[in-house]
Amino acid sequence: MTYRIRGLDPALFAEHFALDDASLARRRARREVAGEGRFPCRVSLEDAQPGEALLLTHYANHAVESPYRNAFAIYVRAAAREAADYLDSLPPVLRGRPIALRGYTGEGDLHSAALALADDVDAQLRALLDDPAVAYIDAHNAMHGCFAARIERH
Repeated sequence: MTYRIRGLDPALFAEHFALDDASLARRRARREVAGEGRFPCRVSLEDAQPGEALLLTHYANHAVESPYRNAFAIYVRAAAREAADYLDSLPPVLRGRPIALRGYTGEGDLHSAALALADDVDAQLRALLDDPAVAYIDAHNAMHGCFAARIERH
């Protein structure tokens, strides 16, 4: 079974970078600069380098009409111009950190979940996708809870 992981469309965030701080705040967003540590971009699916310009914004990653609707803060690098696309491989934001995997049905209900702690995301997500009831998986950073990426069957 193959899977695909894509970054978010940068067009969703392009106009935000031209807004002033007050306008950003009204959209539950703000400018930040990456420091030391991890600042995972949801477009490029890579961590920003220290000093890079970022947008921190509220994003509804699981905008379904069910009790499992979910939104959280995410980072987007100002320099991210193209959505990452990974086929049967993992992007940097899903490596070397604890990742929670949530397997959802086609109706958007949580069906199963797994926790990848030892860089075993690939094995864990393949196990979830072996269940035909799982239509897609949302990966979240286990420590902070923020959305990392969506995994779909290919």
